[in-house]
Amino acid sequence: MYTEKVMDHFMNPRNVGEIENAAGVGQVGNAKCGDIMKIYLDVEDEIIKDVKFKTFGCGSAIASSSVATEMIKGKTVHEALAITNKAVVEALGGLPPVKIHCSVLAEEAIKTAILDYGKKNNITFKELEGFNPTEDHHDHEEE
Repeated sequence: MYTEKVMDHFMNPRNVGEIENAAGVGQVGNAKCGDIMKIYLDVEDEIIKDVKFKTFGCGSAIASSSVATEMIKGKTVHEALAITNKAVVEALGGLPPVKIHCSVLAEEAIKTAILDYGKKNNITFKELEGFNPTEDHHDHEEE
């Protein structure tokens, strides 16, 4: 059911933790659906020098968070904003359809953290115009 890559990122997640005085912090998800993802960014000269995450959720949510942090570390803020949930799914070698919302959470957590970074530094990102993280990602089907 899960790819080897999903299992690897679930069993050995990368970049777990938090960054004190982070340049940007993004939290998405809610306790009702069971998945809450928080991403911390350390940004210097618009380059993501470090990224950490804390995720409460299923294995797919943890794996999505882990691979997403690997994908944006060392990238510019603009490159990170271009990462989609489909890219997260591809990097994991696929997710079951009922778990796709986990990759959406990862994309939204990155964007929310960058939005926070922008607000703290009076920077607007045209890529985030109209961005509004969703409250709920699926209709609570049996998993």
